[in-house]
Amino acid sequence: MSATPDRQHRMTPSDILARKGQAPIACLTAYTTPMARLVDAHCDLVLVGDSLGMVLHGLPSTVGVTMEMMILHGKAVARGIERACLVVDMPFGSYEESPQQAMHNAARLMSETGCQAVKLEGGLHMAETVAFLVARGIPVMGHVGLTPQAVNTLGGYKVQGRGEDGARIEAEAAALAEAGAFAVVLEKLPQSLGARITGAIPVPTIGIGAGPECDGQVLVVDDMLGLFGDFRPKFVRRYAELGDSASDAIAAYAEDVRARRFPGPEHVFADQVARK
Repeated sequence: MSATPDRQHRMTPSDILARKGQAPIACLTAYTTPMARLVDAHCDLVLVGDSLGMVLHGLPSTVGVTMEMMILHGKAVARGIERACLVVDMPFGSYEESPQQAMHNAARLMSETGCQAVKLEGGLHMAETVAFLVARGIPVMGHVGLTPQAVNTLGGYKVQGRGEDGARIEAEAAALAEAGAFAVVLEKLPQSLGARITGAIPVPTIGIGAGPECDGQVLVVDDMLGLFGDFRPKFVRRYAELGDSASDAIAAYAEDVRARRFPGPEHVFADQVARK
């Protein structure tokens, strides 16, 4: 299978599922229409992650993200998507109480944003909810390993699945696949564990700090573009340093304003249009 995106076909969750063991799945987050257009041109899957709480809103974690925030940014991203499969995160507190609560909020996300699937965090304890949603027409992407919404119980953003704990995460990923998830995000796991899970479950794994053997990879777009300050997780490769470039540009603008070099003659309007 060619790794070049087919611009004539809108990717669906079923297409992502069919990529298991095929060409690796390229995925990035997006939170705005302009960024969505850039990502859509090259990626197979665009994720409106609840990481927007930290990246765009300055929150200390994803726990404070609301349904309204996810819907607002989901709508914005949907306006910029033509080809990629669009997935929106379900925020903390919107699905954990019961399958019925999850159904209500997942249906709201899909109907109000136009996304094709939702993502939720958790393994064995969420399998029933995943099965409930899938049976009712809601495609679901799972997420195991480091689950940021559970950071307070995990004790921080540390690597998961080392030692005997690896068997638990393998079982969680398997349970999500069996429940009907079309893909499972593996976050911050030892490479060997990411490879084992990828080989063991019949749906694609999307790695973020889980090794190159995963069926696909996802990063927060602001991280890989160097837009999110000095935050440099080990699993992120920075493909640009746009934050530095933006800082230099803003400094140059402020200097030009103070020196009255901007606006220049080419940026102002004359009193009258010159006659020919």
